[in-house]
Amino acid sequence: MANQIKAGWRRQIQIVSFPEVAKATEVYGFAGNSGMVNLEGQLLAGDAPSKTVLVFMHPASTLQLLPMPMALADAGFNVLCAASRYARNDSALIMEKVAMDLGQWIRHAREKLGYEKVVLVGWSGGGSLSLFYQAEAENPTITHTPAGDPADLVAAGLTPADGVIFIAAHLSRAETMTEWLDPSVTNELDPDRRDPEFDIYSDTCPHQPPYAPEFIARFREAQRARNRRITIWAQDLLADLKARDTPEVERAFVVHRTMCDVRWLDPSIDPNGRKPEWTYMGHPRTVNVGPVGLARYTTLRSWLSQWSYDLSNAKGPLNAARIARTPVLQIVNGADDAVPATHNPAIRAALATADQTYVEIEEATHYYLGQPDLLARCIETVSDWCDARGMGR
Repeated sequence: MANQIKAGWRRQIQIVSFPEVAKATEVYGFAGNSGMVNLEGQLLAGDAPSKTVLVFMHPASTLQLLPMPMALADAGFNVLCAASRYARNDSALIMEKVAMDLGQWIRHAREKLGYEKVVLVGWSGGGSLSLFYQAEAENPTITHTPAGDPADLVAAGLTPADGVIFIAAHLSRAETMTEWLDPSVTNELDPDRRDPEFDIYSDTCPHQPPYAPEFIARFREAQRARNRRITIWAQDLLADLKARDTPEVERAFVVHRTMCDVRWLDPSIDPNGRKPEWTYMGHPRTVNVGPVGLARYTTLRSWLSQWSYDLSNAKGPLNAARIARTPVLQIVNGADDAVPATHNPAIRAALATADQTYVEIEEATHYYLGQPDLLARCIETVSDWCDARGMGR
């Protein structure tokens, strides 16, 4: 693809390749080819030199077409939109390997592109990834995945970023998906078998909005219980496959109905400016059973690493509490239709660093679509924060 000229900057293709040391690969095609991991990204930059680069990364998405990276480039920042090996396919994603991929991008930014300062910008699902990476870079502790496979972040030589921006971001994939997991499902192989007590999308559900606090508490506990049942099943089957000692070492499966949250039907629960009966992916009743729901297709190992409420190493508050030296900016979108209103205060309370800034942009939605003035306010906030810490353009 040719470099694209836009508002004084170009899209410059970036490729990072490094050896894959794992015994088995779980990515398709070029991303994991012939014993190598091949990562693709785009650097949005003009001709003027800059000592700072803002690095966007999401575990499973590519971000170079989002409004914020392009607006930052328009404002004169150098922006690196980096993809993991699981770009656009999280069915077998391992969070520990994503952290390794991010470490390679930061090394690339410093050693190959020559930037002195690196700021991680964690958008949406990239927020908890940024916290996970930075916690391990400051104080590495993880040597294995929750499935027990080697993933040595201690020996990976992860270098800390100079700053972290947490924007429109949730607690983590594991915690968020659990809050959206349909607790009415009683048989993972037959999603039509459901407990009517928790089937809130059914007209026959005995509980209707506004929901009573007692029902909400039982609903949340039933969601966690379902997550834990799947986790136990995945652990048991993985142990059985290992005991068989055959070439079959992994199993894929479907998780049904994963967009069910009392918040979507009752706006009085964790209120913000979002509109009722809507999510960033569309109508919740449709997304709950559609093909794009979180964790819809996954594997045993990926479930334990990415989605397990109890076992995932990438949970936001857990890692925020380990970040002691890095400045952190949190930008909260006041009408976010993806991130629950309780999530950012939880991260704020957990952060150990003394240099933390918390800004809310009222009425801003998850993607700032059709909100140029609010997007401009976000860019100004980022610019002022970076300038004050010697990480400006």
